[in-house]
Amino acid sequence: MKRRAPCVSAGFALVLLAVSLVSPAAAIEEADRLWLVGERAFADGLYPAARRALERFVAQYPKDARLPEAVLLLGKARLQTGDAAAAVEAFKRAEALTPPPGRPQESQFWEAEALFRLKRFADARAAYDAVMRADAAGPLAPDALYGRSWSDLELKRPEAAVAGFREMVSAFPQHPLAPSATLQAARTLADTKKAGEALALLADFPTKYPASPLVADARFWSGWIKSTGSDPRGGVADLRAFLAASPNHAQAANARRLIAQSLARYGDRDELLDAYKTLMEQTPPTADALYNAAQIAMRLARPRDQEAAWKRLSDDAVKSEAWLLVGESELKQKRFGPAAKAFETVGTVSEVEGSVKFRALAGLGLAREEQQEWKAALTAYEAVANRSPDATLRDWARERAGAVKTRLANKPAAPAAPATKPAPKKDGKS
Repeated sequence: MKRRAPCVSAGFALVLLAVSLVSPAAAIEEADRLWLVGERAFADGLYPAARRALERFVAQYPKDARLPEAVLLLGKARLQTGDAAAAVEAFKRAEALTPPPGRPQESQFWEAEALFRLKRFADARAAYDAVMRADAAGPLAPDALYGRSWSDLELKRPEAAVAGFREMVSAFPQHPLAPSATLQAARTLADTKKAGEALALLADFPTKYPASPLVADARFWSGWIKSTGSDPRGGVADLRAFLAASPNHAQAANARRLIAQSLARYGDRDELLDAYKTLMEQTPPTADALYNAAQIAMRLARPRDQEAAWKRLSDDAVKSEAWLLVGESELKQKRFGPAAKAFETVGTVSEVEGSVKFRALAGLGLAREEQQEWKAALTAYEAVANRSPDATLRDWARERAGAVKTRLANKPAAPAAPATKPAPKKDGKS
């Protein structure tokens, strides 16, 4: 498949053509040329070109009247090209200029955004807060309040995050970020075991935000909260409605898995048979679906159906994911021997995705640690710590490896966090 050439607007192309064709005597001033190229390139989404032109403008024409706007736009171009640290520098410089460029508090708001991307969440929170304190009714106040709430969430302050999201929705109910703030507040409430409050927020989401693309997400999380809490049948109903409306949603596979798990625990025989049939007919087949189908068949005492589910695990990627699920299931039931065997089986599959491979190694480390097989646990943890592409999993594995090394050295171990794998990451800030 051929790669498409970058799309350049007619306006920007004419600027480049005019600059290249005119004679030196008639050419526009260099400062005007750099400003025009930088401004147009940014508007057309050509951020590297905009950055180059604006950096030259700022360096060569420090007394130009357009300098404040150029510095602010340069910060945005740097942020768009992934250089958040350099963007912070530009935004700080813009804040110090008189008069400050852009809308009120704009430079400080973008500084906060850049700090957030750098994962300097405490600094980002302070910058968002300064924007709000300077002008609580200003045009950037709702965005700053939303960003401050996300910073609180990243700083492990869920109560403050929920309060901030709710304040944002209450003060700015028509803002485009209000649906996202509502959803994040509900998810955080669910994480802090406040399912009732979370469900209350989600109940009228489709009515309040009927045109929001997050309506499907709200339906999914309502079903998730119910099915993993005290209303599994209500959760199944919500998840089925979610799948009927959004069969290709990113959470569709998780919804099918939750339905199968809920029915496996609480469904009657007819419901279990229906769930088995649905899972086996899923196209394309997934490890989750086939594993849950096998579990349902086992509960129904139908060995042939159970064997049929396992036989369909012929694809290496699906097979490795299935063994990973088996291992994680055995680990949750504290059956560490079978768990270790399942995790080791993942490593015998010829083609395994990196994420699956290192999750299996992490699980193997946990199983071996619980069996007090310290050297085997250390080997698994160090493999994850040294080679996993997931930074969160690497950090967790280093902590576990340190605890195991302490055991091996027969030194008194400092109190450590429970030996559980980190939870999957949530959706990023939107």
